[in-house]
Amino acid sequence: MLQSIIRTVVTSIRTVNTSKLVVPAITKLSSCEYSSKASSKQSSKKKVQTTKSKTPTPKSFTIEDASNADDSKEPEIFRDENSRFHSLAREVNDKSLDVGPNGRPLFTDVPSISELTKKDTCFYMEFNDEELNAKFPEGLPSGILKEFEESRRSALLVRQSFLDLRDNFKHIVDPSLRTPGSKAPKLRKQIVLDGSVSCGKSIALSMLVHWARDEGWLVFYVPSAREWTHGGFYYKNPQTGLWDTPIQAAKILQDFLKFNESRLRQLPCQIFAPVPLGEGAGVGFKKGVDSIVVPEGSTLHDLIQAGITDTHAAVGVVVRLRKELSLVKDIPLLIAVDQYNSWFTFSEYYEAVTVRSVRQIHAKELATGNFCSMSHPNDKGVVTSPPSQATGLFILKPCGSPELFLKLWSGCFSFGDVRLNFENLRVSAFRSMMHRDMMVGAFSHSTAVGKLRKYLPDVPLDVRVDFPRYSLAEAATVSHYYLRQRLMQREAFSEENWKKIYYLANGNGAEMRWLAPFMRNNTQEEGLSSGHVPLAS
Repeated sequence: MLQSIIRTVVTSIRTVNTSKLVVPAITKLSSCEYSSKASSKQSSKKKVQTTKSKTPTPKSFTIEDASNADDSKEPEIFRDENSRFHSLAREVNDKSLDVGPNGRPLFTDVPSISELTKKDTCFYMEFNDEELNAKFPEGLPSGILKEFEESRRSALLVRQSFLDLRDNFKHIVDPSLRTPGSKAPKLRKQIVLDGSVSCGKSIALSMLVHWARDEGWLVFYVPSAREWTHGGFYYKNPQTGLWDTPIQAAKILQDFLKFNESRLRQLPCQIFAPVPLGEGAGVGFKKGVDSIVVPEGSTLHDLIQAGITDTHAAVGVVVRLRKELSLVKDIPLLIAVDQYNSWFTFSEYYEAVTVRSVRQIHAKELATGNFCSMSHPNDKGVVTSPPSQATGLFILKPCGSPELFLKLWSGCFSFGDVRLNFENLRVSAFRSMMHRDMMVGAFSHSTAVGKLRKYLPDVPLDVRVDFPRYSLAEAATVSHYYLRQRLMQREAFSEENWKKIYYLANGNGAEMRWLAPFMRNNTQEEGLSSGHVPLAS
């Protein structure tokens, strides 16, 4: 349907009466001809004669006339973006323009995400750019940056779906906040946000991270999981059989340290086993050294600094950090991963199989994305490391039906001298959700990963939540917000017109924002059909 509308608009533009068009001012450039240097004089004379014989440019379309044209008569949809920016700058403090549906305010006056309630749904919340840079040193997702760029304002819509997501983790940490006897949904420590393209998954995830950091939580935020599987060096570790990516590992540690540095200085290390070394980025293995020692009294900050300064230890420190985070009990821990579905498909890396063939490496074969460890309960019930003769990598895959797989996870099985207790499994992948830590992953269908199967390895069955598109009430607020930010023409704005855009985009946020400048009233539509471009009032 969108393609048919675009064809109609293009056809109407092609049939526009050229006498009423204004040619924008351009700069006269000298044309360059890519030809041989040894050109004959006769051919040059012929070119001169041919040029002289050409008919002159019509007087109404000369460059001088175009440069002297009045920009105020240009159609509003084709106006320079700078004029819109200057108009918004003049109106930024004009509260009379902040009008939402039914004349109510467009923005909420609540100062923080923690204080948002159900009454604040379908209101916009404005953010400070400096505060966002401080809260998200790792960077914001592309969806938020695109919204801020095109709307020319750092504001996001408060949705009920986000409040439900926030309250889920709030009630997990403090069950007393939950109303007893209420029919609230089941609390989930692990959630995967799924849904159609541009329905707001990344925005909800980033707002959740903002709220958790306001509350003082320890948040491991990955704004782009795809970057973990693309770019940089990659080496196969002969000890684990997995592929190490030291450049990505160093960046992971740096991003995690940016916001949490002060808190990590207070968290002591609880695992003092040596951290294995791997191959460094472009420098090979260290000679005579295969591990680094973690001294007594070290903090998580010291551990991360060791991985940043030593490229050989970067991957090992990332894996050790995941183990340490699962042992943190003093403060709530939240792992938030955007583009989570990128860890269930192939990476950018290839392995040479023969002289003439290669094999694409799956994301589960990367050490930073898929590391599975075993826990060994002793007679006292204390979880310890497995015996040395059984140390190794175990890739756990579902066998049979998903229900059987869940039953397998809830039992204990013996492998030789090692008794594997799945309930006490302390560490799995950053990708895995088979643990007791709070974790949220958001699928990003704009990364061309493709549709994944319903049952994913290392992911429980009941964690997927379909994130909704805009409802009609939310679309009304969004349309009034775009009107306030001059993405829509005020003379063409009406309830009928914004509903047309809503139903045409089927509640897709990015498509509604893209269609907003094309809103027309009946008079303008008649002008387009007759071949005349309507001028802005």
